Amino acid sequence: MKNLYIALSFCLISSAIVAQNKDTKAADKLYNRFEYVDAAKAYQKLVDNGKGDAYVYKQLADTYYNMFNTTEAATWYAKATESNQDAETYFRYAQMLKANGKYEEANKQMAKFAALAPNDQRAKAYKENPNYVPKLMSKESGYTASSLPVSSDKSEFGAVMYGNDLYFTTARNTARKNYGWNEEPFLDIYTATLGDGGNFSEATPITELNSQYHDGPVTITKDGNTIYFSSDSFREKLFEKDKENKLKLGRNNLYTATKSGDKWGNIKPLPFNSKEYSLSNPSISRDGKTLYFSSNMPGSLGGVDIWKVAVNGDGSFGAPENLGSKVNSEGNESFPFIADDNKTLYYSSAGKQGLGGLDVYKVDLSNGSEAVNMGKPINSEKDDFAFTFNKEKNRGFFSTNRNGNDDIFGATPICGVDVMTIVSNAKTGAILADAKVSILDSKKNVISTETTNSKGEVNFRVECDKDYTIQASKDGFEGNSFPVGKSKGPEAKIEAKLQPIDVIVTETEIILNPIYFEYDKSNITQEGAFELDKLVQVMKNNSNMVIFAKSHTDNRGSDVYNLSLSERRAKSTVQYVLSKGIEASRIEGKGFGESELKVQCTECTEEQHAQNRRSEFMIVKK
Repeated sequence: MKNLYIALSFCLISSAIVAQNKDTKAADKLYNRFEYVDAAKAYQKLVDNGKGDAYVYKQLADTYYNMFNTTEAATWYAKATESNQDAETYFRYAQMLKANGKYEEANKQMAKFAALAPNDQRAKAYKENPNYVPKLMSKESGYTASSLPVSSDKSEFGAVMYGNDLYFTTARNTARKNYGWNEEPFLDIYTATLGDGGNFSEATPITELNSQYHDGPVTITKDGNTIYFSSDSFREKLFEKDKENKLKLGRNNLYTATKSGDKWGNIKPLPFNSKEYSLSNPSISRDGKTLYFSSNMPGSLGGVDIWKVAVNGDGSFGAPENLGSKVNSEGNESFPFIADDNKTLYYSSAGKQGLGGLDVYKVDLSNGSEAVNMGKPINSEKDDFAFTFNKEKNRGFFSTNRNGNDDIFGATPICGVDVMTIVSNAKTGAILADAKVSILDSKKNVISTETTNSKGEVNFRVECDKDYTIQASKDGFEGNSFPVGKSKGPEAKIEAKLQPIDVIVTETEIILNPIYFEYDKSNITQEGAFELDKLVQVMKNNSNMVIFAKSHTDNRGSDVYNLSLSERRAKSTVQYVLSKGIEASRIEGKGFGESELKVQCTECTEEQHAQNRRSEFMIVKK
């Protein structure tokens, strides 16, 4: 049903093809009246009677395209393109193939489209990045998504929450006359209330806004006193007469109403409504100064574009402005939603590179950046659209037909923190590029390791409300650890200041902080590695120096076992130094078990045991 809001203005294009004839007249009339269910049956009957040709195949494909029956649409586009077709037909065919997950086949049709329309923005994007899908599929959107119980077996979309009330558009009112587009009832505006338990109440219609025609979606001002909504232009008796098809052709128009008690009244059309083009899907900024909407009015880049208009303090409006090619394409863009920050715009597009059908995009209107596809699970191979977000409730809503019908889904942000680490010289303040930085969880497991950029920066994305540790190191500097406390984000900044290595070197020994080992283990810990890096630096600065590493254990365990364990620790110590580029002839190690305890004790504390599990570094040659 959402196709009604992006297609009314151009769905007559196909009927203008000269291949119409007396056999197709009845089917064409149904098509031109937007009665697609019956039109599909009529065109199919022509095929069954042996009267199918390229025109009939294309009409049948376009009919299923408008109903978003992707399987049937792709089948008939395949038949239609056995003969030469216009560029847009190949683009639509590619869209339907993508909606069925057939990306390689879709690329073949996009190549044909690009050859016929090389200056089209969609063609240029394809030629610049034809194999974008794998990267887009792997992109993390930062949300979880699931169907909401407010949905029914009819179409629902355009959900937006204000306070505890969820407003949405639905075709569930079975007392209404069916619309021939898809044989569902005309659309109404409904609302449901979020209760204390997190469940929504039974949805009810807003009767004072609903008409006998299509109504919705809506947007409401921050003070809750003004509502803007889409409705058919028949409210104003605005329509064009199609005498041939005995059809009154209305448009989607925009209306406003004000709150009076608990009801909406004083319904007025917006001054730029027209019978010549459609306007729909309004979204008012939180400051109330700008109204965003979709329209195919003159000046659009393609079929339907995203527009904005200034709302003046006296209630008058400025001149509508197209948001330009950063947002719009030669395809169709619709369902805008402007976030609380008055600069982040969410909207849906079938003209930009996506996964199939309509995809949701976001764009920062304040800096001229390109629109970004929101990835899965917000987007899918099917139609995904009408994304909105309630900052107070920290939850979003969008609609999708991924389950076969336009349903409302909830979108919950995955809480994450961007941990920005800046590594610098603790003495001079100079930034340190090419420093090694790791982030560890509370159990000391390394999650990720990166190297700082030219600004001494590295960024990690981690979960909220968890403790982490940053470990940073660089040749010539003492490695160190820096705690990252629990945070709800969105960012945490860590200043990792490293001390230049200044090691005490006596005549007989290089004195480091103890290289402690975990109980019954011989692997080098991260803290131990920081200290060994100091030893490596001294040896690099003194190319003739030869070191003898002595490893020790505590007094638990048998003498034989402890001697073996200390040998393994000595070997690990030597191997670490060798891994840093020191020649094997310059260092050797030996285990001494518990024969040279640093702390003599009978019932030792854990701290005393730890001091005995150590390594020492004797200078054999300077």
